[in-house]
Amino acid sequence: MSSPRAISDIKQDLESFVGSKIRLKANRGRNRIIEKEGILESIYPNIFVIKLDERKVERRVSYTYADVLTETVELFVYDKHDGEIKIASANN
Repeated sequence: MSSPRAISDIKQDLESFVGSKIRLKANRGRNRIIEKEGILESIYPNIFVIKLDERKVERRVSYTYADVLTETVELFVYDKHDGEIKIASANN
């Protein structure tokens, strides 16, 4: 089993995908898992922001890099050649 990656590595991976269309899968607890599509809008020292378009309403959600590290949040980017690729996870 590989050891978990550092938060700085996860942040560095996400920086190259700012502005890309992504799919978000988030565990909200008590068997509530949401899956949304949006754009990775911005990266900050402790959080990242995803812009969601839901039913004519523009919404922004933010998550910490620790959420990715603990696998509460999974992010996938759309690639023209390979379809969908997981871009941020604790063990990559």
